Amino acid sequence: MSSEIHQFFKEHRTSEVEAIIPDMAGIARGKIMPAEKFAVDAGLRLPESIFLQTVTGDYPLNTDAAMSPAEIDIVLKADPRTVRVVPWAAEPTAQVIHDCFYSDGRRVTMAPRHVLRHVLELYEARGWQPVVAPELEFYLVEPNIDADYPLKPPVGRSGRAEPGRQSYSIAAVNEFDPLFDDIYAFCEAQDIEIDTLIHEDGPAQMEINLLHGNAIDLADQAFLFKRTAREAALRHKIYATFMAKPYAKEPGSAMHIHQSILDTKTGQNIFSEADGTPSRLFFSHIAGLQKYLPAAMALFAPNVNSYRRISRLQTAPINVQWGYDNRTAGLRVPVSAPQARRVENRVGGADANPYLAIAASLACGYLGMVENLQPSDPITGSAHDLPFSLPRSLDEALRQMRGCPQLIAILGEPFVEAFAIVKESEYEVFLQVISSWEREHLLLNV
Repeated sequence: MSSEIHQFFKEHRTSEVEAIIPDMAGIARGKIMPAEKFAVDAGLRLPESIFLQTVTGDYPLNTDAAMSPAEIDIVLKADPRTVRVVPWAAEPTAQVIHDCFYSDGRRVTMAPRHVLRHVLELYEARGWQPVVAPELEFYLVEPNIDADYPLKPPVGRSGRAEPGRQSYSIAAVNEFDPLFDDIYAFCEAQDIEIDTLIHEDGPAQMEINLLHGNAIDLADQAFLFKRTAREAALRHKIYATFMAKPYAKEPGSAMHIHQSILDTKTGQNIFSEADGTPSRLFFSHIAGLQKYLPAAMALFAPNVNSYRRISRLQTAPINVQWGYDNRTAGLRVPVSAPQARRVENRVGGADANPYLAIAASLACGYLGMVENLQPSDPITGSAHDLPFSLPRSLDEALRQMRGCPQLIAILGEPFVEAFAIVKESEYEVFLQVISSWEREHLLLNV
């Protein structure tokens, strides 16, 4: 057993361990066992097909192109840097995120954590180190036992459900102080570094910003935060949801990704020249995002519900325009000092797998830098007045991803094939559902 993990178990009197991996949807899957049976060196095993499980728990009919027909096992190896307590557990419990390998030592290249790690290795080979900071929006909702009924905002300490349009309201956040006290305590216990908490535009819609840092670490924190928020909310008989568009007539929930690049030797931000002006690589990074984001859209909007957020009538971006301090653009450059110059990718939904969204965002920027691309002129007005340039459905997004050899080369063909198979299967199942809108307007009128 890793001495680091062993020491952690000893210090925290751990009796149980959750060995977890993030699947394609960003769901925590794995095994739970007594601490004394947790052996890092031996490696736990799961079926390779774990990465081909859809969000409904089913498996696509044809998976031969993505995995061995023998349905072999993969080996899970613990990352000692990720060992943390499970603060809501009744017994002293630890959780450890794992990387995945085949029995011959090869990485499982369709594993989301590997995809991000591989993109970071491409940066490292050029002497670059990405720095990211995700922002996650989510709704608090009343428990919804019957999925046929619309969601409702929860009742806060005032005894009233929030009407909405309470952006940045301190009082609206205070309505749920006991819940947020738990979230902060749980995050502190897991080394999830929350920078700020604000109230967003929708009813009981919140946003947390994570402190910037290493991309793998921040993806781990975003992955763990989603689970943490849901667990804390359940303690207060509330749901926390990261659905991209849970309400028909309210804003969607995003996962914005701030990204910049450091020179690994000097520690300087390569987006700025010595005199503080924007660098050529800065503009090329933006250009790469502009060119390749549409092809990567399925990784930022991975569910059929995700595309309900991409609407001209809402606050989410509808194209890949960029601008200085312009929140209507898909790519925003915040006001900052030269050393903090960065790009905010505002395209992704809160429902995206953080490993894949961060990997895709960095991959697009990387392609722009190595291809020496040039961006469009920055927009100064509203980007919502301009045409759509992002896919409008999961089906269209998957077609664009499959048709982009540059992106496939960066993310890996095995991953792209596996991801597409899973999402195409989910889309086909969704098309079998007849909505109430169809029955309302088509049943007797067409």
